[in-house]
Amino acid sequence: MPVGGVEDFATIADSALRDGRLIAFASGTIVPPDVLDRLGHGAYNFHPGPPAYPGWAPAHFALYDAARAFGATAHLMIDRVDAGPIIDTEMFIVPHGVSIRALEQMAYVRMSYLFWRLARKLAMQTEPLRTLPIKWGERKSTKKMYGSMCDIPADISKYELMRRMAAFHDDFRGMWPTVTLHGVEFRAIPIAAAGSDQSIPAPSPQTTCESRPPRLHASSDVDEIRNRKDAECSRDRKDRAAG
Repeated sequence: MPVGGVEDFATIADSALRDGRLIAFASGTIVPPDVLDRLGHGAYNFHPGPPAYPGWAPAHFALYDAARAFGATAHLMIDRVDAGPIIDTEMFIVPHGVSIRALEQMAYVRMSYLFWRLARKLAMQTEPLRTLPIKWGERKSTKKMYGSMCDIPADISKYELMRRMAAFHDDFRGMWPTVTLHGVEFRAIPIAAAGSDQSIPAPSPQTTCESRPPRLHASSDVDEIRNRKDAECSRDRKDRAAG
């Protein structure tokens, strides 16, 4: 039976929970611990990000980090979000110059593959599914962390601005990158998005204010960020070798 929110669990008989298994597919609903305890065959979640990116908006933070790999994760649900034992993963290489919306779409496709692969076991197998020796990443992203990324300081460097605009410009849950000057908030919006609800495969963020910064192209931005991170890692390795 479908469950739309936490309040729906109150309408389900205890006998149904004892005989049931809960499947959550990219759901934002946090299942209460007492419900998890009453489920006879456990609860499993499909997360639109790899184990390295638990939490909120994983694709955005992966693009900000210039991650080389991304994917989806299936895991047993426990009383902490994106923390339960991992059942399976579906991974892919992040294409150079990919936009945030394209990366999310790729993750959802992989998550669908993952569900298809596990569907029979989830429906037919009464015992718990086998877990894998894979650990979740230490950093769990939150809505507050996302908001901090959208709060653009007035003295931000061009490099950091490119990173944030490439990853957080797409109005996720109504949150835009903004900068506040003398009590006035300026919101950065891709021009094509200002008059259209269509998705933008390769956004070029600009502010809608009269004074506009240079156009930033997401594809070249991500490549530059990745190249800089590679150079930083190379320098770190040389420093460690010299020490």
